[in-house]
Amino acid sequence: MPVDPQLSELLRRVDEAPPLSSFEPPQARERFARLNELAARFSPPPEVAAVEDVAVDGAEGDLRARVYRPAADGPHPTLVFFHGGGFTIGDLDSYDAQCRIVCTEAEVVVLAVDYRLAPEHPYPAAAEDAIAATHWALDHIDELGGDPDRVAVGGDSAGGNLSAVVAQQLRDRIAAQFLIYPSTDLVNEWPSHEENGRGYFLTRDEMEWFHKNYLPDAERGREPLASPLHADDFAGLAPAIVATAEFDPLRDAGDAYADALARAGVKVIHRRYDGLVHGFFGFGAFSTTADAAIKELCADLRGLVSADRSALA
Repeated sequence: MPVDPQLSELLRRVDEAPPLSSFEPPQARERFARLNELAARFSPPPEVAAVEDVAVDGAEGDLRARVYRPAADGPHPTLVFFHGGGFTIGDLDSYDAQCRIVCTEAEVVVLAVDYRLAPEHPYPAAAEDAIAATHWALDHIDELGGDPDRVAVGGDSAGGNLSAVVAQQLRDRIAAQFLIYPSTDLVNEWPSHEENGRGYFLTRDEMEWFHKNYLPDAERGREPLASPLHADDFAGLAPAIVATAEFDPLRDAGDAYADALARAGVKVIHRRYDGLVHGFFGFGAFSTTADAAIKELCADLRGLVSADRSALA
């Protein structure tokens, strides 16, 4: 099917703008932040019961984080959330709206983590921060208002990568994975890279820029801590939601990750959204198709973290 026509004007404007990869990382971060600020003004995000900025453990010191709490009485399932941005851009404010939506729609506590970014902090800094922050969440679950048996990890794109890495490293302590168009393979070429490498928000050039920033030593990209699709064993991992989009360069590797989990006996809810592009989880204000996908995925998450994990094995 064709790309969602409600996104065509947004895609045209993004395609005509200077690519993020043409800027130094600090300037690219500022431009990305402004884009998200404009989107929030266009469609204000939902209110949540409480929002609190906190500090959590990173691999080499404290990290900024933000807690979003739903209105209903707890304890709640908790989602440790890692933002996207190619390990190079993105922050708590850029993803504030998405975290509010997940908190409200999925009825979960969301702990958003501001992990260290490349190229100032290359691989494996982000992965090690994600693991350390999730350990912190598990150790402080009462303070978060969460349930220790229902701690999930999730995020989009690079954040989906980090979530899959954490789920592999802490497989006995994670209840669910919420992987939104995850970047699961940083080294191999996939047909969707060429098919969707220009005109659909995330370009092939930007992907290469992100990867060079995060992985100055490209050979290390085959390590599971960088590319979770390269893990030796997927058995026993937490149930997963894996969302991919038809017009996304990351589509094929995301689909492959869902297939690898399923072959290993992991419960997987795999949804490929036709007509949508990379980044659609932030485009609900512009597209009824994207908005419906967001609501469906949040309902999937709500159902998954409300279930008895033993029944999902």
